[in-house]
Amino acid sequence: MSQGKVTDITSAQQFKEVITSAGASSLVICDFWATWCEPCTQLNQVFSQLAEQNSQATFLKIEAESVPELSEKFEVKAVPFFLFLQNSKSGVKVVDSLEGADAPELVKKVKAHVSALSVNPSTGSDQGKSTSDLNSRLSKLINYAPVMLFMKGKPEEPECGFSSKIVAILKKNNIKFGSFNILTDEEVRQGLKSFSNWPTYPQLYISGKLVGGLDIVKELDEEGELKNMIPPEAAAGSLEDRLKKLIAKENVMVFMKGSPAEPECGFSAKLVEILNKTGVKYGTFDILKDEEVRQGLKTFSNWPTYPQVYVSSKLVGGLDIIKELDEDGSLVSTLEGK
Repeated sequence: MSQGKVTDITSAQQFKEVITSAGASSLVICDFWATWCEPCTQLNQVFSQLAEQNSQATFLKIEAESVPELSEKFEVKAVPFFLFLQNSKSGVKVVDSLEGADAPELVKKVKAHVSALSVNPSTGSDQGKSTSDLNSRLSKLINYAPVMLFMKGKPEEPECGFSSKIVAILKKNNIKFGSFNILTDEEVRQGLKSFSNWPTYPQLYISGKLVGGLDIVKELDEEGELKNMIPPEAAAGSLEDRLKKLIAKENVMVFMKGSPAEPECGFSAKLVEILNKTGVKYGTFDILKDEEVRQGLKTFSNWPTYPQVYVSSKLVGGLDIIKELDEDGSLVSTLEGK
């Protein structure tokens, strides 16, 4: 199986073999789809791009109706459906899922799980990591983001009241933060207690240093001190505001490589050609001239590639989606916000 490629699964036996060959602690992402489902076709393209960009994980594509054993096993009730699996000593466990044609959310979930994987490499050993290896891993996790929260569940789905409240405080203050679900990794869950000498969760870290749990964060928030502790890169500020203003500059806004007169990649050139045929006015921004915007917009919109097209400040998608809208005759009405 090639790294960075999507493997088509045609039987339950092949699925079992691929999972086994992926190794212990590996991340396997499955795309359940159907030939008759048009949104699946669009998401399959995004899925393939993600596979090319994230070779640390194994990407599998499964036609739901052709391999009913797997669809039933994982309770696939609708497509597209994405399943995030992780190998462990006790077998394969489901760590996350996504139902529906939500490309930005798919990109976000893949990025989050691959990021966690990057600081959790498989050792291929049943003996576990030494204390020094575990401490090294914990240190990397703590410093993964300027503000890092170790919690039960995920920010969008907290699994305890304390975690839910601390997420609410961070969001209220517009603080950007990374997170780690300690329920998915018992080694981290127990190890971090000793590493930081803090017995409970959630735990909040800023610039690699422990702040504390919910009570301390609440107190800092009530006293107005929490915002002052946040490093500039984690504060919702200039870049986010700038991106919002750029996106809203024109009703139709295109972020591309080069300019309409001189596109600097084939995808941007093709997009300009299609848009020019519509006669709809659009604005552009050359992402090659501003690395901050180029990288920041990927995160802001959870879309990994360029060009990107926005209508009324909302992301429509990239070239593939624009081509499909053009082919089915709905492009002009989409661009006009109808």
